[in-house]
Amino acid sequence: MKSVGRPRKYKNATEMQEAIDQYFKECQGAPLIDLKTGNPVLNKFGYPIILNRKPPTVTGLALALGFNSRQALLNYQARSKAFNDTLTRAKSRCEEYAEARLYDKDGSNGAKFSLANNFKGWSEHPEAQQSTVAVEDDPITKSLKEEFEKK
Repeated sequence: MKSVGRPRKYKNATEMQEAIDQYFKECQGAPLIDLKTGNPVLNKFGYPIILNRKPPTVTGLALALGFNSRQALLNYQARSKAFNDTLTRAKSRCEEYAEARLYDKDGSNGAKFSLANNFKGWSEHPEAQQSTVAVEDDPITKSLKEEFEKK
């Protein structure tokens, strides 16, 4: 993983994409290798045991690219037209992973949290629609007010 601090100065989107691809490759981890045979060690179900696998996250992506925080990456993306598409695609890969975890009972809570806090349009509680009609302009309120004033 790259050092954290000021983001590395990328010459172009292709160079940044290489760093992004490296981050996602690191997230996949590597199989545990039997030193005697040179083959991957398998678990009881016959699948290779993977070491250092980690979920791709927006914060992990930000740190791998040299930013101090997730918010610093988001701010950079908003200011940088040259890298906007590249960063949007990378964040979409993180979003896709989190979205897939919604179907996994062990990862659904974390996935819900990540989607709601890192990506637009993901919220369990849609914001209430507020009426733009003033209370005084409401026909029911007007009729009640007129009736009250008659008395």
